[in-house]
Amino acid sequence: MFVIPKTARSWVNVDPTSHFSIQNLPFAILAPLGREVTLATAIGDFVVDITLLREAGLISEKQFPFLDSFADLTQEEFTELRRALFELLEESNPILRDNDILKMKALVPLHRARLLLPIKPTAFIDFYSGINHASNVGRMFRPDMPPLLPNYRHLPVAYNGRASSVVVSGTPIRRPHGQTKAADAESPTFGPTKELDFELEMGFYVGMPSAMGETVDIGVVKEHILGFVLVNDWSARDVQRWEYQPLGPFLAKSFGTSISPWVVLPDALEPFRVTRLEQDPPVLGHLQTSEPMAYDVHLEVKLKPAEQEDYATISATNANQLYWSFDQQLAHQASNGTPLGWGDLYGSGTISGTEEGTYGSLLELTWRGSKPVKVGNVERKFLEDGDSLILTGYCQGEGFRVGFGEVEGTILPA
Repeated sequence: MFVIPKTARSWVNVDPTSHFSIQNLPFAILAPLGREVTLATAIGDFVVDITLLREAGLISEKQFPFLDSFADLTQEEFTELRRALFELLEESNPILRDNDILKMKALVPLHRARLLLPIKPTAFIDFYSGINHASNVGRMFRPDMPPLLPNYRHLPVAYNGRASSVVVSGTPIRRPHGQTKAADAESPTFGPTKELDFELEMGFYVGMPSAMGETVDIGVVKEHILGFVLVNDWSARDVQRWEYQPLGPFLAKSFGTSISPWVVLPDALEPFRVTRLEQDPPVLGHLQTSEPMAYDVHLEVKLKPAEQEDYATISATNANQLYWSFDQQLAHQASNGTPLGWGDLYGSGTISGTEEGTYGSLLELTWRGSKPVKVGNVERKFLEDGDSLILTGYCQGEGFRVGFGEVEGTILPA
């Protein structure tokens, strides 16, 4: 593990509100104009082309001969690459700082950089670990029953999603068709969803696989986590309501999942580990740990209706509201001998706070459409065609941030 000191500064000018301080140094896949794709990092308002640094002799070619995908490096090698980048970008190091020609080539303005899906996931698993969201959904759809089902506090509930429809931020999302049934109708109909929604989530990629039949102890499971992203698991609520019993979401969730292009390493988030929510009753042995297992990540959702020019913040919450930690999620997945695959993507489930304005979906923010959200001079119950949504998140340090950038998507007509 390599935790960058909180007092470190870069020779690159970094605004205190930038997500990409020198304490972060996340990784993405950059597609430079006229060249092969390369791993890149971010500092302030710039994307750093790591291949150009290697070609200039500033990154070891022997240690990092391949830099065109996440698959080329182990977690330990990512740690060492991040350490090398830190040394080059630290304010007292003149090697890159004073090389104006190389800086001009290797530092690409963030707004001009074309960033790709960091890893095409081999599998996508979506958990249901936001206890406030789960409770709200229970109150809405099962008003005569306890909000949480009996298993919720005993195991991290999840379902297998659709890896082929995971896309990078900025990819438009087309309104899906599906089968729905109105409460007063005798039979279902097929057509475009009328209740298109977002889900505010965090996610992580697996960076170290395990063998089939092998369990992974919760004490070492974090060694299998490559890094973290933001996730928007788009949802068709009316389709979901009709189809999800008894086996759970299917077409309501499989049409699109958007993620951030930047993969933030666990090393960068380590200073922001906090004690998770109290788990009562005590969990079973394969999920028990004495370590603080939540992360203090501030999360926001911004919506720009099709009729308006500007985004407005409609929700703000924190990842510390997850009942089940990422470590517990992955340990539980492997507890039956399921092989963890390199590149598997896991979503946390919708993250909501306890009060209005902190909910991670329109389903909750509008309470099933009964209380529309005011956005500028219009109202929204669910997403309309042409609406654009941004999810963003960051950890706040002393004068710096460690952030994920944004996950953006615009709704296209069915």
